[in-house]
Amino acid sequence: MSETSRKFLIGMLLFLAAGAGVGWLYGHLDWGLLAATLVALLWQVRNLLNFERALRTGDFETFRYGEGIWEQLFSRFRFERERGSRHKKNHRVLLREVRKSTNAMPDGAVILDVNNEIITCNRAAKRLAGLKRKKDRGQRVDNILRDPGLTELLHSGDHKATVEMMSPVNDGDWLNCRVVPYGADQKLLLLQDITERMRLSKMRRDFVANASHELRSPLTVISGYLDGLADDENIPPAWKKPVAQMRRQAARMRQILSELLELSRLEGAGPAKSDQPVDVRGLIEGTVEALGGHANTARMNIEAESTAKLQGNSAEIETVIVNLLSNAIRYTPPDGEITVSWRSGSEGADLTVADTGEGIDPEYIPRLTERFFRVDKSRSRDEGSIGLGLAIVKHILARHDAELIVTSETGVGSVFRCHFSPDRVVIEPPVPLAGDG
Repeated sequence: MSETSRKFLIGMLLFLAAGAGVGWLYGHLDWGLLAATLVALLWQVRNLLNFERALRTGDFETFRYGEGIWEQLFSRFRFERERGSRHKKNHRVLLREVRKSTNAMPDGAVILDVNNEIITCNRAAKRLAGLKRKKDRGQRVDNILRDPGLTELLHSGDHKATVEMMSPVNDGDWLNCRVVPYGADQKLLLLQDITERMRLSKMRRDFVANASHELRSPLTVISGYLDGLADDENIPPAWKKPVAQMRRQAARMRQILSELLELSRLEGAGPAKSDQPVDVRGLIEGTVEALGGHANTARMNIEAESTAKLQGNSAEIETVIVNLLSNAIRYTPPDGEITVSWRSGSEGADLTVADTGEGIDPEYIPRLTERFFRVDKSRSRDEGSIGLGLAIVKHILARHDAELIVTSETGVGSVFRCHFSPDRVVIEPPVPLAGDG
């Protein structure tokens, strides 16, 4: 108990004792105690009303001087109010500085609460996405920026994922969206203008597609003449080997052009249609039969534990299987083993190609899906690989809402797993037997 409280209680007890003493002198002890209690109560009520008026009007002159408990209450209140004013002023200064710094950012920043409602945003968010700090405060951001990818990103909780969406303000502009944690139960939506990057990407795709298309005609002519020379019985013996080499290189160029055109098509295409079930098990069996059984080829096993089908493009799924199997054959010795599996469950389906080949160094795994990237460039060139197979696989899987997951250990082997989301998996019901009720 503080000294002020102790003095207050002692003063009250002495006052009540004095009232009781006066009453005892006049022969009415209880009346004296009651009168003293009423006087003390009225006095405290008066001080309480004065303090309430002081709180309401801000005039504390009545309590500014003195040593009673009410003066102590005033002193404590004044201290807390001044401290609160200082904190409020510091908060305003800090908020002003934060707002200046965020407004200076070239990227848009939107602070969201746990319900994805807008708390505040910077000027770049207004310029890039048309958001208004005061008008849109308290509105759900996915009700203003209507994009399915952004809505999924906001609810996914994945702070590493990004989504590309068209700008709602400027036609032809593109934004990259990312959501990161910010404060307690808050999120920070970052908007970056990637219009220039998208334009350069489109120019690159168009250039590759146009150049590849234009090169096909002269290459066809060259290949035709080389085939004619190879079939000519009167060709000098010294020309046979050079012609054969030119034919191989022409065939390799046709393969490069074909894969470049396919890659350009995939990069510019949207999601694959999901109205046609694909028999993955049948595609696996057909591909293994076509690629297996040759000399110097590792033994191939099929572990098709599921009869589930995929909603998508059958030709593209077959391309995935062919590319992954060809890659495994290329890097697995003849005495090795390649296993192709197909499994499904509540979390989706997995198409896996595992081999017991050379394996891949961990530093190279993130770059495997880059176009023209080869781990062993000299060997890959000799065996016909041009480094586009896994890039094509990556884009096909993206069109089918899937991802490629690679794990490998040097000298042990590699595992290429294609994981498909449950929305793409079709589990066919069993056919009822005749006579079943």
